[in-house]
Amino acid sequence: MSATIPTIAEAARQIAARSLSPVELMEACLGRAAALEPRLNAFIRLDAEAARAAARAAEARILRDGPRGPLDGIPFAHKDIYETAGIPTTAHSRVLEHHVPAADAFTVRRLAEAGVISLGKLATHEFAFGGPSFDLPWPPARNPWNPDHMPAGSSSGTGAAVAAGMILGGTGSDTGGSIRGPAALCGIAGIKPTYGRCSRRGVLPLAQTLDHTGPLAWTVEDCAILLGAMAGHDPNDPASADVPVPDFRGELGRGVTGLRIGLVRHFHEADNPVSAATLKGIEDAAVFFEAEGATVDDVTLPSLAEFNACGWIILLAEAYAVHEAWMRRDPGMYGELLRDRLVLGGLLTAADYLAAQKKRLELTARTAAAAAGCDLLLTAAQPGEAPRIDAVPKWAFLEKPNFTIPFNVTGWPGLTLCTGYGEGGLPVAMQLVGKPWSEPTLFRAGDHYERAMPWRGRRPALLDG
Repeated sequence: MSATIPTIAEAARQIAARSLSPVELMEACLGRAAALEPRLNAFIRLDAEAARAAARAAEARILRDGPRGPLDGIPFAHKDIYETAGIPTTAHSRVLEHHVPAADAFTVRRLAEAGVISLGKLATHEFAFGGPSFDLPWPPARNPWNPDHMPAGSSSGTGAAVAAGMILGGTGSDTGGSIRGPAALCGIAGIKPTYGRCSRRGVLPLAQTLDHTGPLAWTVEDCAILLGAMAGHDPNDPASADVPVPDFRGELGRGVTGLRIGLVRHFHEADNPVSAATLKGIEDAAVFFEAEGATVDDVTLPSLAEFNACGWIILLAEAYAVHEAWMRRDPGMYGELLRDRLVLGGLLTAADYLAAQKKRLELTARTAAAAAGCDLLLTAAQPGEAPRIDAVPKWAFLEKPNFTIPFNVTGWPGLTLCTGYGEGGLPVAMQLVGKPWSEPTLFRAGDHYERAMPWRGRRPALLDG
């Protein structure tokens, strides 16, 4: 159990050099899943035999033809809102318990073509919004750093499975922070790309003008590798942008000299004060970037409260529109938490929604003006360590403003990565944010920081049990 778990980049090099077999790698991941899954509930559906067969086929093909690229033979899994042909896609909900799609989501197909091997479907908060819930057909995922705590959501199973080494990477979705939250609380890396960078076709919607798809993995470099496979124009997704897909690893190794970083101090010091460990991690990161040649200056954006009021009105209204027919027909099919949250959307008016969309344009313009002299922004991703899984209030998302939804409102890319550990021994994190289409620069800064820190060498103690 305590054997070294390779990153995607490491495994790719070893597979290409024929010093690591995809079959051996798959067996290692399945072994961890067999040992840990009963405590973590990261998977809704784990198909070990199909994964083994796919690994054998990949190994034979790679031995014959060489690897397709850095993802060939890599153990992977999909959040259970990504549609998979012939395999149930449930959104962790009784409503879709027996839903079997006829086709793969666009990004599922892209990743399969790159050679990833899926172990199955991962837990999520119900329809990417209602969780952690205990009244659904499957239990909620738990945090591998301490199973009494939550892994955040809604990409909860992905965060838990990657951190526990059951998979080397997985898909997530992010409407208000659902990639960056699990990345933060599980001590891994996660990227919400620019709105329109990755197709959402075949991914069950939550709020379509805020929804993003993207990957989670153990390292920033691994996220860059995965995003390279997921990104690309999809003419059948009306929000998909027809922009070139860069080499997301193209700036890695260039350091941070000359980068201008805006520290959004008021987000995490005044608007929603964070824990001492989270604050220290952010401040230490700012000192590190300056010492490495970047310029770090305070930047003032619109308040978190403004972003959150705008973002949540849009999210609730659009989510209710998705679910209205089901809610009217049989609301009891939903878990209590999601059902009660969706009802809020039904109370909003068209005037409320249009006012929020108008406010969104204003907030995006003000953010662009404030960040005009910056290449990147730096702030918190979560207020502290993961809370206990049985102590998350139903209305937690309304009680305090979160740090991630501002960049769903603007559509700007955001990267979360570990900055250390809190008093309880669980991870804390920071959020780096770029301007639209600047993911390579985000990866450049995040990778440079990550390689200088000891966090990537430490896995959850649960793996030693």
